[in-house]
Amino acid sequence: MVEADPRDARTPPVAVWQVLERMSKEELLEWRLAEPSNRASVEERRLDIGYPFGWYAAMLSSELQTGEVKPLRYFSTDLAIWRGEDGQVRMMEAYCKHLGAHLGHGGKVAGNLLECPFHAWRYDGEEGVVKEIPYSPSIPPQVKRKCMRTWHVAEANQVIWFWYHPEDIAPLYDVKHIPETSDPAWTPYDEASWTVWGSLQNMAENGVDFAHFKFIHGTASMPEAELGWGEWDRTGIVRAKMGTPRGEVDGTITSISNGPGQAWVRFTGICETLLIACVTPVEPDRMHVRYFYTQPREQAEGPMAGLARAIIKDVNKQLDQDKVVWDRQQYQPNPVICQGDGPIAQFRRFYARYYAEGDGVPKSMVAA
Repeated sequence: MVEADPRDARTPPVAVWQVLERMSKEELLEWRLAEPSNRASVEERRLDIGYPFGWYAAMLSSELQTGEVKPLRYFSTDLAIWRGEDGQVRMMEAYCKHLGAHLGHGGKVAGNLLECPFHAWRYDGEEGVVKEIPYSPSIPPQVKRKCMRTWHVAEANQVIWFWYHPEDIAPLYDVKHIPETSDPAWTPYDEASWTVWGSLQNMAENGVDFAHFKFIHGTASMPEAELGWGEWDRTGIVRAKMGTPRGEVDGTITSISNGPGQAWVRFTGICETLLIACVTPVEPDRMHVRYFYTQPREQAEGPMAGLARAIIKDVNKQLDQDKVVWDRQQYQPNPVICQGDGPIAQFRRFYARYYAEGDGVPKSMVAA
């Protein structure tokens, strides 16, 4: 048997592994968030296709305390998010209608209102109006009616979610609650974060691109999945033999997406693991990705602790491998598909329901 030449790029490990294997742990963590220096423009990569609507993660609930305000930027929009004295989260566009101060930088919470740091104009985050101006006996009529875009917000699974729609319509479906995320028998979240310099559409299609598993992740064969398509949700179930120190184990990976922005994955067979996958667009070519893992305490903190950690590490490694491609991937509106590819065309027809004819979305992206 002839040994593979380690200098030959055509031999295992596959190409993207060679990008990653030279990095130290610290370099890898830095690479996950750093901006690539040589990626092409949004126009060259055809990523100016708008954003799919749905519920998206803003931050963990624990990251916003009562009476606290923070700045955010998602969907090419500067935002201010705060938690009122009543414990409720509110989110609004960031710039004051008076003289343009950013409400998220230096603003403060006054009761349940958000106070501008510049002249203390106070905004209602539900109605999007100015309620108080401390130095003026009257409020200008332009800001007594809705003058600021506000956002529907929900909390579930230890995460603050907000509803995005380019036409600012009310939510068409609800955030799903996952029981394990509030079960004390499951561990606190283990988090990993990335910035992906690509589009949500390309990332989403990865889930049905079965051929890439062999050539990106180095699997011995291409997996098969049972796919389910609901009104707003979709499911994929993959059953596979998984190698462990105890030999091969029958494992199941169940992926569920509730719209384009809320997804979770259950891994069973070796050590039960629940992944809450939060992917939120910042710009057309920039995604904020946070993975939150939880596992049964009796497995994660017992004799199987090493195996439990290994599962999380392996899933993170797979996203690293995909990111090498995603960071420079172009969107192909009319891809050439061959036998052996997954149901990419079917997926696109389904995914088109999440696009509205706003934000410059091409008509070809919108479901009939």
